[in-house]
Amino acid sequence: VHSNVSQGCQGGCATCSDYNGCLSCKPRLFFVLERIGMKQIGVCLSSCPSGYYGTRYPDINKCAKCKADCDTCFTRNFCTKCKSGFYLYSGKCLEKCPDGLEANNHTMECTSIVHCEASEWSPWSPCTKKGKTCGFKRGNEVRVREIVQHPSARGNPCPATSESRKCIVQRKRCQKEGKGKKNREEKRKKSSKEESKETKQENKGRAARRQNREQRENKNKTQPKKRKAPNKEPNTAPIDTAH
Repeated sequence: VHSNVSQGCQGGCATCSDYNGCLSCKPRLFFVLERIGMKQIGVCLSSCPSGYYGTRYPDINKCAKCKADCDTCFTRNFCTKCKSGFYLYSGKCLEKCPDGLEANNHTMECTSIVHCEASEWSPWSPCTKKGKTCGFKRGNEVRVREIVQHPSARGNPCPATSESRKCIVQRKRCQKEGKGKKNREEKRKKSSKEESKETKQENKGRAARRQNREQRENKNKTQPKKRKAPNKEPNTAPIDTAH
């Protein structure tokens, strides 16, 4: 062992020196060189820092640097996140997305272009004019549809979601709101009175029938029963015809 190499290192180092830091790492740790001014210091980490990717060898595990336009990478040729000003596409960092794709400034990726999609039209509404369905001959009817898929930045814009057209109906008078309400209230009261009257008549008829039945029963109880007269036997004595 060289005189400037120490066996009692800290921070995950297997061997180290006072000048260069870690020279080798404990098992499963990655060795990486960090630059401090003009000097490089070896350190041992459990995972590689941003801008580096890990490679494992039988004798040592190292952190290698990603490409200049790549912020994080899986290997040197496969980036997982690009630096500012670049868009990720199939593991590469591009300044401009390929044809048929668009740049997503939120995720910083090249994504497919999404066009707007709308549902089918609804049936036409009743013919109206100023919110009413009576008191006119010419009005308007409308139909609507909903947006089921909003477009991306370069996608086709959404169409109109409502349509209106002229309509003609048979003119009919509008009932005044107060008068109509009054008529409905009068009908309701009249119907209630008729129902009440019928109920009273039914109750009165039942009471009369019950009273007549009770009177007949009382009369039968107080009237004495007539006794039947005994049957007289006919006079069968012989008539004297001598005188």
